[in-house]
Amino acid sequence: MIRVLLADDEELIRTALAALVSLEADLEVVAQAGDGRAAVEEALAHRPDVAVVDLQMPRLDGVGVAAEISRALPTCAVIILTGYGKPSMLKRALDAGAKGFLPKGSPGGQLADVIRRVHRGSRYVDPAMAADALTAPPCPLTPRELEVLRLAELDTPVAVIARRTHLSPGTVRNHLSAIVTKLGAAGRADAARIAVDNGWLP
Repeated sequence: MIRVLLADDEELIRTALAALVSLEADLEVVAQAGDGRAAVEEALAHRPDVAVVDLQMPRLDGVGVAAEISRALPTCAVIILTGYGKPSMLKRALDAGAKGFLPKGSPGGQLADVIRRVHRGSRYVDPAMAADALTAPPCPLTPRELEVLRLAELDTPVAVIARRTHLSPGTVRNHLSAIVTKLGAAGRADAARIAVDNGWLP
């Protein structure tokens, strides 16, 4: 029997997943959680074989859950479910230790198959998501530019960004100008939107 933990902040989805998983003779739902922090706590308490977690959850997202469970409970394989799979998010999830990455719209039987597969020690990434990740353009921004943009997307004044990044206001303005040019954006808000849409800014 493969013992499964389910974590999703939407109770309706979590209940539906539990019902689907419970139809399988070799799978048993041993715990459920409504947020990422609770998912880690339930994993440590119940020691499941596989944890199926939503990517977007309060308190700790699916990538954070995968990282913590992989570190604290390496025998538990983590599958991340997502409503949208940005290529950079897929890489972050795999780097964090996730063994599976699956869209929420997948057929119910596919989730059961992926649970069995990762329990045997394999990995599974949805083929369409993998193809998107392989063909996604690389981020044209430097780590420093991403740092500046992360602050700038909140409409933070240049002086505040300069203070937080230990840069001069002139250097911050130069970075913002370079960011807008590289992304072909209309301004800093548009640049932030482009970066978020491409998964360069989590």
